Amino acid sequence: MEKPKTNILIADDHSIVAGGIAAILNTADHLNVIGIVDNGQKVLERAAETSIDLVLLDINMPVMNGIECTKQLKAQYPAIKVIIITMYNRKQFIRELFEVGADGCILKSNSGKELLTAIERVISGKTYFDQLNDFIDAPKEFKEFRLSEREIEIIELIAEGFTSKEIATRLFISEHTVKTHRKNIFQKTNVNDSDELIKWAMNNKLIR
Repeated sequence: MEKPKTNILIADDHSIVAGGIAAILNTADHLNVIGIVDNGQKVLERAAETSIDLVLLDINMPVMNGIECTKQLKAQYPAIKVIIITMYNRKQFIRELFEVGADGCILKSNSGKELLTAIERVISGKTYFDQLNDFIDAPKEFKEFRLSEREIEIIELIAEGFTSKEIATRLFISEHTVKTHRKNIFQKTNVNDSDELIKWAMNNKLIR
Protein backbone atom coordinates (compact mmCIF):
# COMPACT_ATOMS: atom_id res chain seq x y z
CA MET A 1 0.00 0.00 0.00
CA GLU A 2 1.41 3.37 -1.03
CA LYS A 3 2.05 6.01 1.59
CA PRO A 4 -0.17 9.08 1.30
CA LYS A 5 1.54 12.08 -0.28
CA THR A 6 3.00 14.61 2.14
CA ASN A 7 2.85 18.19 0.85
CA ILE A 8 6.03 20.05 1.77
CA LEU A 9 6.86 23.74 1.42
CA ILE A 10 10.54 24.79 1.49
CA ALA A 11 11.44 28.24 2.84
CA ASP A 12 15.03 29.36 2.31
CA ASP A 13 16.36 32.54 0.70
CA HIS A 14 19.38 30.71 -0.71
CA SER A 15 18.10 29.27 -3.98
CA ILE A 16 20.93 26.74 -4.32
CA VAL A 17 20.27 25.36 -0.83
CA ALA A 18 16.52 25.23 -1.43
CA GLY A 19 17.04 23.48 -4.74
CA GLY A 20 19.31 20.92 -3.13
CA ILE A 21 16.72 20.18 -0.45
CA ALA A 22 14.03 19.80 -3.10
CA ALA A 23 16.22 17.36 -5.02
CA ILE A 24 16.63 15.22 -1.89
CA LEU A 25 12.89 15.20 -1.23
CA ASN A 26 12.12 14.29 -4.82
CA THR A 27 13.92 10.96 -4.29
CA ALA A 28 11.00 9.87 -2.08
CA ASP A 29 7.80 9.10 -3.98
CA HIS A 30 5.53 9.96 -1.07
CA LEU A 31 6.99 13.45 -0.57
CA ASN A 32 5.51 16.22 -2.71
CA VAL A 33 7.35 19.56 -2.86
CA ILE A 34 4.60 22.09 -3.51
CA GLY A 35 6.87 25.11 -3.71
CA ILE A 36 9.88 27.11 -2.59
CA VAL A 37 9.62 30.56 -0.97
CA ASP A 38 12.31 32.91 0.31
CA ASN A 39 10.82 34.38 3.49
CA GLY A 40 8.50 33.60 6.37
CA GLN A 41 5.74 35.96 5.29
CA LYS A 42 5.34 34.01 2.06
CA VAL A 43 5.02 30.80 4.09
CA LEU A 44 2.00 32.25 5.89
CA GLU A 45 0.51 33.41 2.59
CA ARG A 46 0.92 29.96 1.03
CA ALA A 47 -0.54 28.28 4.13
CA ALA A 48 -3.68 30.40 3.72
CA GLU A 49 -4.24 29.31 0.13
CA THR A 50 -3.06 25.70 -0.17
CA SER A 51 -2.84 22.45 1.78
CA ILE A 52 0.54 22.05 3.50
CA ASP A 53 1.54 19.16 5.73
CA LEU A 54 5.07 20.23 6.59
CA VAL A 55 7.31 23.28 6.20
CA LEU A 56 11.10 23.14 6.06
CA LEU A 57 12.29 26.52 7.35
CA ASP A 58 15.60 28.32 7.38
CA ILE A 59 16.10 30.52 10.47
CA ASN A 60 17.64 33.58 8.87
CA MET A 61 15.44 34.95 6.09
CA PRO A 62 14.39 38.47 5.08
CA VAL A 63 10.98 40.02 5.89
CA MET A 64 10.17 37.35 8.51
CA ASN A 65 12.66 34.89 9.99
CA GLY A 66 12.08 31.22 10.73
CA ILE A 67 11.52 31.69 14.47
CA GLU A 68 8.78 34.30 14.04
CA CYS A 69 7.28 32.38 11.12
CA THR A 70 7.08 29.19 13.19
CA LYS A 71 5.40 31.08 16.03
CA GLN A 72 2.74 32.57 13.76
CA LEU A 73 2.31 29.42 11.68
CA LYS A 74 1.68 27.26 14.77
CA ALA A 75 -0.77 29.81 16.14
CA GLN A 76 -2.78 29.96 12.91
CA TYR A 77 -2.30 26.44 11.52
CA PRO A 78 -1.33 24.11 14.40
CA ALA A 79 -1.67 20.98 12.24
CA ILE A 80 1.20 22.03 9.97
CA LYS A 81 4.49 20.46 11.02
CA VAL A 82 7.68 22.54 11.06
CA ILE A 83 11.30 21.44 10.79
CA ILE A 84 14.00 24.07 11.04
CA ILE A 85 17.06 23.56 8.84
CA THR A 86 19.87 25.83 10.00
CA MET A 87 23.59 26.43 9.70
CA TYR A 88 23.74 27.80 13.26
CA ASN A 89 24.61 25.14 15.81
CA ARG A 90 23.85 27.17 18.93
CA LYS A 91 21.76 25.67 21.71
CA GLN A 92 20.00 29.00 22.15
CA PHE A 93 18.14 28.29 18.92
CA ILE A 94 16.94 24.94 20.25
CA ARG A 95 15.43 26.64 23.28
CA GLU A 96 13.70 29.18 21.05
CA LEU A 97 12.40 26.46 18.75
CA PHE A 98 10.87 24.56 21.65
CA GLU A 99 9.19 27.76 22.81
CA VAL A 100 7.57 28.54 19.44
CA GLY A 101 6.46 24.96 18.81
CA ALA A 102 8.80 23.64 16.10
CA ASP A 103 8.59 19.88 15.56
CA GLY A 104 12.24 19.36 14.70
CA CYS A 105 15.58 20.88 13.81
CA ILE A 106 18.65 19.67 11.91
CA LEU A 107 21.84 21.28 10.69
CA LYS A 108 22.31 22.04 6.99
CA SER A 109 25.65 20.24 7.20
CA ASN A 110 23.93 16.92 7.95
CA SER A 111 23.15 14.38 5.26
CA GLY A 112 20.10 14.08 3.05
CA LYS A 113 19.41 10.74 4.70
CA GLU A 114 19.03 12.47 8.06
CA LEU A 115 16.67 15.02 6.55
CA LEU A 116 14.45 12.23 5.25
CA THR A 117 14.61 10.52 8.65
CA ALA A 118 13.60 13.75 10.38
CA ILE A 119 10.67 14.21 8.01
CA GLU A 120 9.42 10.64 8.54
CA ARG A 121 9.69 11.09 12.30
CA VAL A 122 7.79 14.38 12.34
CA ILE A 123 5.12 13.20 9.91
CA SER A 124 4.43 10.27 12.24
CA GLY A 125 3.63 12.70 15.06
CA LYS A 126 6.97 12.66 16.86
CA THR A 127 9.64 15.34 17.18
CA TYR A 128 13.16 15.29 15.80
CA PHE A 129 15.65 16.85 18.16
CA ASP A 130 17.76 13.70 18.47
CA GLN A 131 21.00 15.28 17.33
CA LEU A 132 21.30 17.74 20.20
CA ASN A 133 24.99 16.86 20.50
CA ASP A 134 25.44 18.69 17.20
CA PHE A 135 24.40 21.89 18.95
CA ILE A 136 26.87 23.57 21.26
CA ASP A 137 27.04 26.24 23.93
CA ALA A 138 29.01 29.36 23.20
CA PRO A 139 32.74 28.56 23.39
CA LYS A 140 34.45 29.40 26.67
CA GLU A 141 36.50 32.22 25.16
CA PHE A 142 33.33 34.01 24.04
CA LYS A 143 31.81 33.69 27.49
CA GLU A 144 34.94 35.37 28.83
CA PHE A 145 34.28 38.27 26.48
CA ARG A 146 30.69 38.28 27.83
CA LEU A 147 29.26 37.98 24.33
CA SER A 148 25.61 36.98 24.20
CA GLU A 149 24.21 34.43 21.74
CA ARG A 150 22.57 37.29 19.82
CA GLU A 151 25.88 39.14 19.59
CA ILE A 152 27.63 36.00 18.32
CA GLU A 153 24.87 35.60 15.73
CA ILE A 154 25.36 39.20 14.59
CA ILE A 155 29.13 38.72 14.34
CA GLU A 156 28.54 35.73 12.06
CA LEU A 157 26.18 37.76 9.85
CA ILE A 158 28.61 40.69 9.69
CA ALA A 159 31.28 38.23 8.55
CA GLU A 160 28.91 37.06 5.80
CA GLY A 161 28.78 40.64 4.52
CA PHE A 162 25.32 41.71 5.66
CA THR A 163 24.66 45.37 6.49
CA SER A 164 22.96 46.48 9.70
CA LYS A 165 19.71 46.98 7.79
CA GLU A 166 19.90 43.50 6.28
CA ILE A 167 20.74 41.94 9.65
CA ALA A 168 17.76 43.71 11.20
CA THR A 169 15.47 42.28 8.54
CA ARG A 170 16.85 38.76 8.96
CA LEU A 171 16.64 38.78 12.75
CA PHE A 172 13.27 40.56 12.87
CA ILE A 173 14.65 43.38 15.03
CA SER A 174 15.13 47.10 14.40
CA GLU A 175 18.18 48.52 12.66
CA HIS A 176 18.78 50.66 15.75
CA THR A 177 18.96 47.49 17.87
CA VAL A 178 21.50 45.98 15.47
CA LYS A 179 23.64 49.12 15.64
CA THR A 180 23.49 49.02 19.43
CA HIS A 181 24.63 45.39 19.36
CA ARG A 182 27.47 46.29 16.98
CA LYS A 183 28.63 49.07 19.28
CA ASN A 184 28.59 46.72 22.29
CA ILE A 185 30.42 44.01 20.32
CA PHE A 186 33.16 46.46 19.29
CA GLN A 187 33.60 47.53 22.91
CA LYS A 188 33.72 43.98 24.26
CA THR A 189 36.18 42.74 21.65
CA ASN A 190 38.22 45.96 21.58
CA VAL A 191 37.97 46.48 17.82
CA ASN A 192 37.21 49.63 15.84
CA ASP A 193 35.41 48.43 12.73
CA SER A 194 33.89 45.43 10.94
CA ASP A 195 37.15 44.41 9.25
CA GLU A 196 38.92 44.19 12.61
CA LEU A 197 35.95 42.31 14.05
CA ILE A 198 36.06 39.71 11.27
CA LYS A 199 39.80 39.21 11.83
CA TRP A 200 39.14 38.82 15.56
CA ALA A 201 36.39 36.29 14.92
CA MET A 202 38.63 34.29 12.57
CA ASN A 203 41.53 34.32 15.03
CA ASN A 204 39.19 33.06 17.76
CA LYS A 205 37.70 30.42 15.43
CA LEU A 206 34.18 31.79 15.61
CA ILE A 207 34.15 31.89 11.83
CA ARG A 208 36.29 30.25 9.14
